[in-house]
Amino acid sequence: MKTLKYRHFIVTAATLLAATAPACANDSSAELSIGGLQFVQTKDVAMESEDLRISLDRVSVRYLFANTSGKPVTLTVAFPLPDIDLTDADSLVLPSNDRTNFVGFETKVDGSPVQFTMDQRAMVGDKDFTTLLNQLKLSLLPVGDLEIPLDNLPAAARSQLLAEKLVLPNGNLDQKGHEQYAAAWTTKTSAVRQQTFPADRKTVVEHQYHPSVGSAPDTILRAPLRGSQGLASEIKRYRKDYCISDAFLAELDKRAGTGEGNVAMLQERRISYVLKTGANWAGPIKSFKLTIDAGGGDRLISFCAGPLKAASPAATEFTAADFKPDRDLNILIIGKF
Repeated sequence: MKTLKYRHFIVTAATLLAATAPACANDSSAELSIGGLQFVQTKDVAMESEDLRISLDRVSVRYLFANTSGKPVTLTVAFPLPDIDLTDADSLVLPSNDRTNFVGFETKVDGSPVQFTMDQRAMVGDKDFTTLLNQLKLSLLPVGDLEIPLDNLPAAARSQLLAEKLVLPNGNLDQKGHEQYAAAWTTKTSAVRQQTFPADRKTVVEHQYHPSVGSAPDTILRAPLRGSQGLASEIKRYRKDYCISDAFLAELDKRAGTGEGNVAMLQERRISYVLKTGANWAGPIKSFKLTIDAGGGDRLISFCAGPLKAASPAATEFTAADFKPDRDLNILIIGKF
């Protein structure tokens, strides 16, 4: 899931504030939704606990699993990285230039590092062009260089890439005046392995990665912007996606003031986490804990907590017993960065 609409409304906001911050519009970026491990549906393995910690530079999760079947159970474990639609790639945040493991994913089982097989595919709709691109020695995820050098390819290959809409004109010409083309497929990546859960014993699985963090040099939740009719639909979406409360807005107004300019220099950071895959076990998660590290105690945090309970109104730790996730996490952080 990519919040690409954000680019549109930050440009709109800059237009409204043309006298103060129009140059900030191009600095906005969209986040990617990433989550935890995925298993096949099973009645033999229960999740005793999940300890999830989300910060701006790292997501880490510690799971405790219990095999209740009385015999060893082997399951396919996958860590799906977000799909990358290369037609929109210039607005996305990729945490790493690694062309396969672009979030720096690592995992341990009972304290020992384990390896995953990275499966990566190039898709246009439901058609798989991985073999073709591999034969042409084209990267499936051309990070940092989306242009495809068609002049270096055989004529038949160029024709096929164009006919299948794997590449599209990008509006540029090379030094010889030839039209340039950019990758237009969607790259799908997963880290996959087999995991055996021993009989009648608990297994600790840990993983960590670098999140994709959306950012903006301002926020449309500031009073002069959220009062704009042109931004009404985006304000409504924010309230829904991040469960923005009146108390949150009151505190924001206290810090930002009500003037047109962003004199307080407040910025946004946004993190999305796919949580619903945690509902794939024998019963609910017996003990769930979420810690949000905003990177500074003075930053405002808002997200839809649902059944999660905070230790105090200002807490960054949230817990739940017998937790069955029914929605994903969208976290909004506003402050000075």
